[in-house]
Amino acid sequence: MSSIPNVNEDAAPLIEVEDLWVKFRLRAGDMTAVRGLSFTLGREKLAIVGESGSGKSTVGRALLGLLSPNAVVEAKALRFRGTDILSASPREMRQIRGARISMILQDPKFSLNPVITVGEQIAEAYRAHHKVGRHEAKKNALEMLEAVQIRSPERVYGLYPHQVSGGMGQRIMIAMMLISDPDVIIADEPTSALDVTVRLQILAILDDLVRKRGMGLIFISHDLNLVRSFCDRVVIMYGGQVMETIAAKDLDKVQHPYSRGLLDSLPSLETRRPALPVLRRDPAWLAQKEQHP
Repeated sequence: MSSIPNVNEDAAPLIEVEDLWVKFRLRAGDMTAVRGLSFTLGREKLAIVGESGSGKSTVGRALLGLLSPNAVVEAKALRFRGTDILSASPREMRQIRGARISMILQDPKFSLNPVITVGEQIAEAYRAHHKVGRHEAKKNALEMLEAVQIRSPERVYGLYPHQVSGGMGQRIMIAMMLISDPDVIIADEPTSALDVTVRLQILAILDDLVRKRGMGLIFISHDLNLVRSFCDRVVIMYGGQVMETIAAKDLDKVQHPYSRGLLDSLPSLETRRPALPVLRRDPAWLAQKEQHP
């Protein structure tokens, strides 16, 4: 069995996606969730934005092989550091999932085990990918809690999920996903349930860790203003396909009518308008990729 190659060149893409299609087999017929999507991820912060149902989270789960059994995933290329994810064996995917690519889910209340302390869950994540004893795993878990700026890590280690706040729970999730020192983080709306102050703290932690460790980050979000200031590039999705890809700093220069509609529907404190415009969708946007080639 081939091992996962180690690519040393910083310029080499961490993830390559070319013409990705995801369909779900349903009794009423096939439902296509992702249509011909292509992008690459380097050591950068890449945002994937769009309305609910546009296929953002499906892309992240397809990369990790976490879709339901009725999903059909096809692509010309779906690679992580040279490894073909579509043809990878279960053993190779176990080497990638969690260890090389980690996913931070939206709400820690539903992602953490309610009957196990948060520290034990972080230590368990470390032991899943390293052959170490409980003492060594706890030591690394405490260091990671400190790295995500949690005060009194020894005390927090022994708490249960219901005993921590939303912001602390999200930091614990980040610690759990980072303890294996992955190359790529997929963050699925990690700040949507947090207030503004805590959100900025979480983003600062992610930014600091990504820069220091040279990781790639896929940041799934609805918040255009957030990704404009936080990410390097933005992929805008609608109906399962890419409408436009642009540098985050140039987000105001998008050309596609859908992208412009999303921006125009944002409220502004600087510009007073009697009513926000309604985003109008054109079926022709999807006509070119209605059928799999």
